[in-house]
Amino acid sequence: MSCIHYKFSSKLNYDTVTFDGLHISLSDLKKTIMAREKLKAADCDLQITNAQTKEEYTDDNALIPKNSSVIIKRIPIGGVKSAGKSFVIDRSEPASGTSKAIDDSGTSISLAQLTKQRRW
Repeated sequence: MSCIHYKFSSKLNYDTVTFDGLHISLSDLKKTIMAREKLKAADCDLQITNAQTKEEYTDDNALIPKNSSVIIKRIPIGGVKSAGKSFVIDRSEPASGTSKAIDDSGTSISLAQLTKQRRW
């Protein structure tokens, strides 16, 4: 039995994947690690780098020799999602000492009401 030692970049210790042969393809290694770590292929991809040479394996057909150590990074598929909130600041009106909030949700509160509620 041959093996590859792997660890996620955020972890301290290596885990081991065993296989038959002198090498394993990058795609087979990714599938094996994702299965062991219970990751879904639809959620993320894995970036795999040789721990000694810092070479990043990018070709799914690349062969990784037995007894190699690799560093794994999870990469989200589709990029990073936004937080879901966006704020728009309208600076077209000059500041006149009073502030006016426009809110259609019915939960807006004036500054005077807020200061009355905050007094102990």
